Amino acid sequence: MSNSTIVIRKIEPTDNKSIEAVIRTCFHEFKIPLEGTAYSDSETPRMYESYQNDNEVYYVIEYNGEVLGGGGIKPLKDFDGTVCEIQKMYFSSAVRGKGYGRQLFEKCMQSAKSLGYKQCYLESASQLKAAIHIYESYGFRYLDKALGNTGHYSCGVWMIKNL
Repeated sequence: MSNSTIVIRKIEPTDNKSIEAVIRTCFHEFKIPLEGTAYSDSETPRMYESYQNDNEVYYVIEYNGEVLGGGGIKPLKDFDGTVCEIQKMYFSSAVRGKGYGRQLFEKCMQSAKSLGYKQCYLESASQLKAAIHIYESYGFRYLDKALGNTGHYSCGVWMIKNL
């Protein structure tokens, strides 16, 4: 995979099935609970439609026309203030460990700042050790409990960062 064939772009309607498949595959691969996570979210099959408000964005990683991962930001649900949540950041094994997830993550963080958010929150599963390591390296700090009302009661890692 050469860098010249990788594109990070905003999600399009035709990407829904591909990104849903990437997300669902990761849950089985890492043995993450299916209930109380993004796996069972009503948004997961309709990602394009779920990220169309002015204060949210979802990006995908595309390689030769194939969507191999994605991640986005939205306001943290049921939480007052200027806090966004990094959401549904999952990658196919074909792009993991090559730095593209980090690039997409940085794009999300830049978008959060440009949209006026002051803090960025995320929830993760303890099985996603490489992702958590990246979050730590960007200065995310651990929280003792979840913020807002994401519905992801099976996620046991909560982190936040000032932007």
